Parts: sequence; structure tokens; C-alpha cells
Amino acid sequence: MSQSNKHSSALPARPAPKKRICLACGGELPPRHRRYCANACRQNLLATLNRRTGLLRALNARYATFYFTDWVIIMDLLLYDTEQIFSYMMPRSAGRKPVEDFCELSNMLGTLWWNEKNRTKKRYMATQFILDQAKKPADQPKDTVVPAMLAVPAVQSSSLITLELRADELTFANMQKRIKQAYRRQAMKHHPDIGGNTHAFRKIQEAYEKLLEWTKHPTYVRRSGFPDKWLYEGANNRWLQPIVIRTSAK
Repeated sequence: MSQSNKHSSALPARPAPKKRICLACGGELPPRHRRYCANACRQNLLATLNRRTGLLRALNARYATFYFTDWVIIMDLLLYDTEQIFSYMMPRSAGRKPVEDFCELSNMLGTLWWNEKNRTKKRYMATQFILDQAKKPADQPKDTVVPAMLAVPAVQSSSLITLELRADELTFANMQKRIKQAYRRQAMKHHPDIGGNTHAFRKIQEAYEKLLEWTKHPTYVRRSGFPDKWLYEGANNRWLQPIVIRTSAK
């Protein structure tokens, strides 16, 4: 064996890149997709979750979170009248999306609740019966279910998508710089002078101008959520999608 081969065989193998998965369906993300494989995938999951709030209302949930791994789906609950977190887990089914398993879990718990309510004629006993089915991790901090409040730029999402920008990139210190950099990247690919599509470049130009106009008087909205969990707010009886955590510029 040659000396060069000896050296090459001794080199440590590079670790495989971490698989990036869609936060809605769990499928592997295509290149350049940041959080979801498609907008419709995100919208379908959110609509399904919002059709399944009856059990959470019956349990008097203040907050709930839904998330999943390759093997399980998890729903954590925090009720209005307790500091205890209640966790429900269910193994992922082969060939099914996480939301389909969530619907099965929700249906199962809902059926148990109604059966117990009809048997005892008491809602609180039905609720206690469901809570008794949950895992109660003693060391799970409350902030794993209670969301943080974050400031998110109040800017049109279509403009960000067109320039392939994330909302968390638009910090006070660098918003114009990031917008101009993103515009230049898109112009280098889509400008008509280099063979790009005129209509596509016009959309890029419009998005760029809208974002620059926004930077003159930037406004933000307060949102609550988690970067990798779907959040239920009992006060508004609605589910919210994971949010992007805003980071400071480097």
C-alpha cells in the first residue's frame, strides 16, 4: 500500500449531515426549503389541528404543544388550575404523517372522555380520568409548554419569500444590509440581462422596494410560540405554527 493511501485510510470519516425534516409532515426537506416542504403542507396541518380543539377545551387547557420525532408524537398540556404538565405519547405509524397519528390520539382521548362523562354524568370526573392516563414528568419545567413572547417584523411574508429572507434576519442593526444582499443574490440569478425571467425579476424588484420602504418605519408584532413545536392557546382556542426565533446579527 502506498504512503498516500495509508494516510487517506487513516483519515476520520466525516459525520453525515443532520437530516432536515419538514415541521409539518416529517419528510426530508428539499434543498433550500427552510422549515416546510411546501406551504400547503403547513396550512393543512394547522387547519387539522384547529379542527381538533374540542378535547383541549373540555380539559380546560391553558396551553398545549404538539411535536414529533421519527418514532413518536407528543402532546403536552398545561391546565389553567394546575402547574403540572401532562404528556401524551403515541408511536408513529409507518407510512402515516404525524398529524394523522395526532388525530388518532385525539379521537381516542376524546372517546374516553365522553364515555366517562356519560358514565358518571360529571365533566370533572371525565377530565380527571383523561389526566390519569397521562405521563406526569416531575422534572419537566413549565416553560416547555408556556411560550415566550417574541417580537416579529410586521412585514409582508411574500416579500421575504421572494427574496429568500427569514424574518429573524431583519434586526435593527442590519435590516437594510440583509435586504440589499438578498436582492443582489436574486438579481444575479434572475436579471433579464443574464437570461432571467422578466416577470420573476419584476416580482423581486417589487419585493425589494417594499422591504426597503418598511425599513423607514419598521414595526413589529408580538407573537408567542416555540421554534419546533405547534402551540395551542386556550385563551384564543387556536393552534399556532412554530415561530422563528430572532437572533442578533453576527
